[in-house]
Formats: sequence, structure tokens, C-alpha cells
Amino acid sequence: MATDEKAGYNRFLLLVAGLGGLLYGVDVGIIAGALPYLEATSGLNAGQLSIVVAAVLLGSVISTLFAGMLADWMGRRLLMALSGLLFVVSIPMIALSHGYGPLVFGRLLQGVSAGLIGVVVPLYLAECLSASSRGKGTGIFQWLLTLGIFTAAVVAMFFSFRVDEVAKLHDPARLYAFKDTAWRSIFWVSLPPGILFVIGSFMVAESPRWLFRHGRRDAAHAALLRSRTKAQADLELQEMEQTAAAEKAQSSTGGPTGSRTKESLLRRKYVIPFVLACVILACNQATGINSIIGYNANILLQSGLSDVQAHWGYVLFTLVNFLMTIVGVMLVDRKGRKFLLSLGTAGIIASLICTGLLFRQTERLRVDSRAAVQSMVTADEKFSLLYDGKAAKTILAASGGAISGGPTSLIVIYSCGDFVAASTAVRSDDASAKPIDITRDSCLPANKVVAFFSNPFSNLDASRQAPLRIENALITPVPSTHNGWLVAITLFVFMAFFAIGPGVCVWLALSELMPTRIRSNGMSIALLLNQAVSTTIAAIFLPTVGKHGYAVMFFGFAACTVIYFITAAVFLPETKGKTLEEIEAQFEGASALAAT
Repeated sequence: MATDEKAGYNRFLLLVAGLGGLLYGVDVGIIAGALPYLEATSGLNAGQLSIVVAAVLLGSVISTLFAGMLADWMGRRLLMALSGLLFVVSIPMIALSHGYGPLVFGRLLQGVSAGLIGVVVPLYLAECLSASSRGKGTGIFQWLLTLGIFTAAVVAMFFSFRVDEVAKLHDPARLYAFKDTAWRSIFWVSLPPGILFVIGSFMVAESPRWLFRHGRRDAAHAALLRSRTKAQADLELQEMEQTAAAEKAQSSTGGPTGSRTKESLLRRKYVIPFVLACVILACNQATGINSIIGYNANILLQSGLSDVQAHWGYVLFTLVNFLMTIVGVMLVDRKGRKFLLSLGTAGIIASLICTGLLFRQTERLRVDSRAAVQSMVTADEKFSLLYDGKAAKTILAASGGAISGGPTSLIVIYSCGDFVAASTAVRSDDASAKPIDITRDSCLPANKVVAFFSNPFSNLDASRQAPLRIENALITPVPSTHNGWLVAITLFVFMAFFAIGPGVCVWLALSELMPTRIRSNGMSIALLLNQAVSTTIAAIFLPTVGKHGYAVMFFGFAACTVIYFITAAVFLPETKGKTLEEIEAQFEGASALAAT
């Protein structure tokens, strides 16, 4: 194969792997644009909407648990194709769904796909790319991931314009129908990249290291020849054989028990990089990145922007992510992982604190009208209210509170027995807003299985007989448009620092820190922790924001990022320009030093 053909194949390999990143980005970003229209037409409460958002993350947790084992069993390439196929199947399931169950299941399937992609694509790249191009190659995965998020935002922006045009017709029924079509169409648009990824996965070679470890030496050599010269392929195959011979010698010296010890995650030389990778991946989600992306349009709406402005803000937010990721990809092999992670987390802390302070200015003026709203609950345990300017004044007067001038927003936190739920936030100046409808059924889980995951210590039967209680009815002044754009700018800064640091480096940390012999399973466990943190944050985001406000949430994210900064600046070694074997030897030396 000619040199230019090998270069072309390498570019194609990166393109296919990048399409995996694109799908991962679509998984994360698509719900942000669809959520306002889904919220307006589905009849789901805040708790159910949180589960719809979090279902992708929950699916990722489930699949991540088995991704390493599957990658070792069936191969990297076949698992990539399977993950793409699951994504393709999930799209019509979501777009054609009518009801809570099918919607959650489709999103769960989408999450399973994302979890597999998140493990197998970085693993595939780490095993197929040379040390000099590993940072840039893995960065391309992140770059196209941000392109997926940006593409989802642009599609959502298109439908936002269309919704705004229909709203000007002052036909509520037509507006409702178009919003229902809008969120379904947003999902349909994401189907073609999934199909291309499936096709591309069958056209690239299997990982040569996976082939070699499964005794297929000739196939591994052939896979190397597709992207390397014969001399390079022969040298790399020789290195694999030397590594395998060294492992076999160690195993035969240590005996059966020694062999098991060599492969154990509990060995000191494995524990240090494993723990570092777990802390980095957990803290990566504790910055709030997925929730800030997923709820971005809602955040900007509550910060004072209109619907169209909020969608424009989200498009700019994703554009910043996309452009700054390019900068990160250019710098990661020059400045190093440690520097970029330290710089990025420092900027994230500052921007999150600023965002929290901006929300705090208006949220401290909140009025809790719990008693007034509780009095509106009917004898059959129901509450319905069309929240407009007149209703706001009535509730405020009944509760003895006052908010001077301007529109307000209302969010109701309610409970039945052991279960708590929250309505969506409704602005008094939103002419197309639906009434807030609260019933006992909207608070209670559908069955005991769902009840257990919602509250393991709950009694569903007793809760079904409990009265509907209003825990909080929080009326908050809607900030000015100026305040909304200030919040948008702080979020742009947040996204810029995340993209240039954690965004690019987190996948490298995952694939580089793990020693070769435990890489696939170690990556699965670390990414499982990552997704578990992300799922937990997404599930509690709306109820927590409803009760305590956005300021508390952003301050919490900032506090978690402080741990991230300390880990990156103090404990993380620099891995720039080092082979995977050199990184492993570095940790082995640190372990030996610690033991003396």
C-alpha cells in the first residue's frame, strides 16, 4: 500500500472514530434543544423530565459496566458497530414515542450506545495510534463530540425560529402541534451520523493489539500494515512480542497465584493511576458539564432571556465549545495534559462562582407562597393554575409577599407521602405557557420498582393514600435581558475553559493512565463512576434548582471543581510525549519508591 494510501487510511480511521465522538455529542446535546418543546407538549412533570434527561446517562452507566469486557470478548471494531446500531435503533423509538415509558426506554437505549462509545473509541484510538499522534488523535474524538453538540444546537435554533413564527399566528392549537413536531424532528435529524458510523466501523481494521492478544499474529501484522510502513509494522509487532514474553516470564516466575496478582487492580502500580483516573473522571462530571449542556436553554430562559435569545445563547455556547476544543487539540501535545487541566479547572471555578452570584441577585428575592397555593388544592387532591401576571399578583397578595414590577416565575415543589416532585418553572410573561397541573399521580412512581430507585426507604402503598402537600411555591422575579446575557457570557467562559482543559484531556487521562493489562476493564470502571456522577446530578438538577435555586447548584459545582484543580495541579504526572509503556513504568517507579 502506497504511503499516500496509508495516510488516507489513517485519516479515514480518525474520521470513523470521530463519528463516534459525534454520536456521543449528539447524545449529550440533543435534549437541550428538544427539552423546551417536550416540556410544553408531553404533560410530564419536572421529575419525569429529569428522568428523560438522565436516562441517557443511566444507560451509559449500565453499558459502561460491561463495555471493557465486551471489547475484550468481541473486539473493538465489532463493539463500535454495535454501539452505532443501538443509536440508530433508538432514534425512531424516541421520535415516534407517545407516553413516558417508550420515551425513557428510547433515551435509555441511546445512553447504552453512548456508554459503549465512550469506552471503546478512546480504547481503539489508544491502541491504534502512535505516541506522537495519540494526543491529537484522541482530541479529534473530543472535537467531533463538540461538533455533535453544536450541530444539535443549530438544529434546535432552526426549530426555535419556526416556533416563534407559528407563535405570532396566535393559534394555541397550531402552536402546540408544531412544538410536538419540533422535538420529534430534532431527534430524526441525528439519524444519518449513526448510520455512517455503523458503516465506517466495518471498513476499518481491528485493533492490532487486540488481534495479537487473541493469538492472531498474522492478522495483527496485516492490520498494522494498513496504517504503517512494513518497517514500522515489523518493529511494532516485535515490541508486542517482547511485552508478551516479559508478561509470560513474570507469570511463570510468580506461579498461578503470582499470575493472578500481576493482573489484579489491587497492585500498587495499578492502584495509583486507577484512582487518579477515577477521581479525574468523577470530578469531570461534578463540574456540572452535562447538566449545563442539557439544561442550557432552560438556564438561559430563567436568567432573563427570551426563548429565541436562549436558543441563540445555546448555539453560541456550543460554538465556543467547538472552537476552543480545536485550540485544546493544538495545545495538548505541546503544553501537556497537566498544564491544560490545571488552567481549565481554575477558569471553571471562577466562571461558576460568577454565574452563581448573578443568579443569587434575583433568587434572594424569592417569595415562598406555599400556604396560598396549598389553599388552592382541591378536595380530590388536585391543583391547576394558569400562571400569568394576574395570578402572580393574587398569589403574592394572599401570601403577604411582594415583588416590585416586572414578570415573575413560579415553581411548585410538592409531595405525597415519601415522594417529592417539582413542576416546571413557568414565567408570567409567557403567553404560550400551559397551566401548572399537579395531581397525586404526577408525584407518585408508576410501580414499586420505580419507587425503589426513587426512594429505597419509601412505602408506595401508604404514599398513595397520603394528601397532596405543597412543600414550596417559589415566586422569583425574572431578571432583565441584560442579566441574561451576563449569565450567558459567564457560561461561555465556563465552556471555553472546560473545552481547552478537561474536555480534551479527560479521554487521554482515561486511556493513558491505565496500564496496558487492565486498560479495557479499568476504563470501564472509571467511566462507570464518571457516568454515575453525571446521572445523579442530572436526576436531582431540576428538583434541587426548584427548591434552592440555580445559585446553590453552581456554587456546588464550583466546590467540586476545587478538588479537580488540586488533583490536576498536585497529583497528576505529565504524560506528554511518553509511550503507554513509559507511563506505566513511571507509576511502577512511584509505587516502588512509596514502598521503600
